Amino acid sequence: MANEYPFTTFNFLVELRIENASGLGLSSPLCNSEFAECDGLEMTMEPKTVREGGNNTQQIRLVGPVSYGNLTLKRGMTPNLDLWKWFLAASGNTNRGTLAQGTITMLDAGKRPSLVFTLADCLVIKMKAPALNAKDGLVAIEEMQIAYSSFTVDLA
Repeated sequence: MANEYPFTTFNFLVELRIENASGLGLSSPLCNSEFAECDGLEMTMEPKTVREGGNNTQQIRLVGPVSYGNLTLKRGMTPNLDLWKWFLAASGNTNRGTLAQGTITMLDAGKRPSLVFTLADCLVIKMKAPALNAKDGLVAIEEMQIAYSSFTVDLA
């Protein structure tokens, strides 16, 4: 395994797709590589511990349920309000629970795909408007959180 260098975290693409997006008045893909920050790609397995009668020196660990984190995405706010519309559709009555499928692609220094995270059944659970402060003069950053049912990771 010669010349294997660690991945860098500053080059990445995020894509979210909703089936029948045009029927909801949304673009497809919903968002495409617009984020400055992406956090929350995690999975945790909770082992089951079993004690064997008479054996006081060790315990048996069995595979338990797997849980997944929430994805947090941050970007500079623009006139494109598709993410906000998705939240309203997913939390409303007519299109309640509208799910998206997502991919997060890590790029190498030459902007070639190196690693792909594929997220299943993404549900937007939080939208946060930028903090408004006239004295700072900073870019308005909006934030969203997405719950996902599972993800896979593959080399590109």
